[in-house]
Amino acid sequence: MAFVTSPAAAPARHPMDPDPAPSSKARAVFALGLVGFLTGAFVGGVIPATVALLLARQTARQAYASQGYLTGSAWIRRGRRLAWAGIVLALTALVVASIAGLLHLAGSPGGPDFAPGTD
Repeated sequence: MAFVTSPAAAPARHPMDPDPAPSSKARAVFALGLVGFLTGAFVGGVIPATVALLLARQTARQAYASQGYLTGSAWIRRGRRLAWAGIVLALTALVVASIAGLLHLAGSPGGPDFAPGTD
């Protein structure tokens, strides 16, 4: 004789449990990460990207401590990725500018140019 089991019903929520709410800081992390990414090539994107990473850390801790009642982890993940991309763009821009500056410096004469035959 085979027993047929019905799928387990989800446990009912306690009436005092809060409703899940979206985290406003998660959207701020995404916005700062996006600004950091868009302005990363101009080196100014380092500041919003750094703030986004710091805020993402704090927001992720709060979401974990809320035991699932604060939503927005996808926004935090996207914001972190954009912030890191902005920092990489800023570092790339600095390296390219340094190399261009060194090449410009290497192409110019090193000292005073005297006429031939001058002692």
